Amino acid sequence: MYSAAKSHVVSVLGPPPTRYAVHMTLELNRTASTAEQLNSLLTQIMENFSVSDHEGPLTDEVEAFLNEQEHLTVRRHGDTVVASTDFGKPSRVILAGHLDTVPVIDNFPPKWLEPGDSLIREEIAHAHPEDRVLWGRGATDMKASDAVMLYLAATLDGRTPETTPKVDLTYVFYDHEEVVAEKNGLRKVVEAHPDWTTGDFAIIGEPTNSGIEGGCNGTIRFDVVTHGVAAHSARAWMGENAIHKAADILNRLNAYEPATVNVDGLDYREGLNATLISGGKGTNVIPDECRVHVNYRFAPDKSLAEAKALMMGADAGAELGNGEHVATGGVFEGYGIEMKDESPSARPGLNAPLAQDLVRLVKERTGRDPLAKLGWTDVARFSQLGIPAVNLGAGDPLLAHKHDEQVPESDLTAMAAILTDWLV
Repeated sequence: MYSAAKSHVVSVLGPPPTRYAVHMTLELNRTASTAEQLNSLLTQIMENFSVSDHEGPLTDEVEAFLNEQEHLTVRRHGDTVVASTDFGKPSRVILAGHLDTVPVIDNFPPKWLEPGDSLIREEIAHAHPEDRVLWGRGATDMKASDAVMLYLAATLDGRTPETTPKVDLTYVFYDHEEVVAEKNGLRKVVEAHPDWTTGDFAIIGEPTNSGIEGGCNGTIRFDVVTHGVAAHSARAWMGENAIHKAADILNRLNAYEPATVNVDGLDYREGLNATLISGGKGTNVIPDECRVHVNYRFAPDKSLAEAKALMMGADAGAELGNGEHVATGGVFEGYGIEMKDESPSARPGLNAPLAQDLVRLVKERTGRDPLAKLGWTDVARFSQLGIPAVNLGAGDPLLAHKHDEQVPESDLTAMAAILTDWLV
């Protein structure tokens, strides 16, 4: 998620400026090498502007591309496209990726950088000295993974033993992941068409350097509210300063010690932070209200209800859209609480047989053991459906949302090789 932008950042409101309105038809040259096909698909996806609220044109192209694949049944809900195989296999794997990006920061349209280019980040150049690198908005989060999934959707067609997966596959390309949960396209599909997303295991293509990051922390966001009495600042004793009262809220936040919680063998670090503060109506007015916006990231050993109880008590009654309530317990006992957003955590999901096979293969190819996903991802939605899910995608997660977001071309072939060998 992201906040309001500066002048050089494209807003998600209204149509994109003309200089950003670039859209390409997705095509695949089947006579080219795997690397060339992946690079071409990534280039085409990247050149389709798709900041949140503007995914429609890219969704159109993805839908058209998938409809060209005769082995797929393609459905669409809003700006989310779901494509499924029906090979009669005993299990089904879901591969999901979001099509939207955070706003542009002078990083669209994309461009390929040749080895030695000064725009290539030092760590990328060191790890991939011979690679070309694609630079631009969405390169790691998560159009590189989208390109791999589209490649698999086109090539795992069941026509030969080498292209016949051992499971049936469902591909989900969805909108509005980077904004508030109520807009999330995957959420809307799950609610409107639950039969479209049934399966035995799911992979979200969030950037992980082609490693496995299991589960995810949950998140709740809420305002902690203090109240006072307005007065002229020249006669402050006639009022009661709500901003001054917020000092105790900040002290409680400073006193909080984030826990590291081990869940099914993975360590999840929690966090409790103020991210916004607001109050006052004038420079000479004693403020009668102050709001401290708080974000609690909690480990997957807790449900949403348990996380809220730790912050505001089990019976505070604060829910999304029902206004302010007084915290009856927890960290902010005694203060007003107004809920703003909430998303559940997800356990690692690594006990499923399909997951264990994938863990072994990723370890063999990368040398990496699974890690905990500390940010929130849509694995939580599948977890709520009883479908084990992990994060696995191309690109460095530390580069997501950066102005110099970039991905080396070998990340695509690495992810594609892992998934192809696991699926076939």
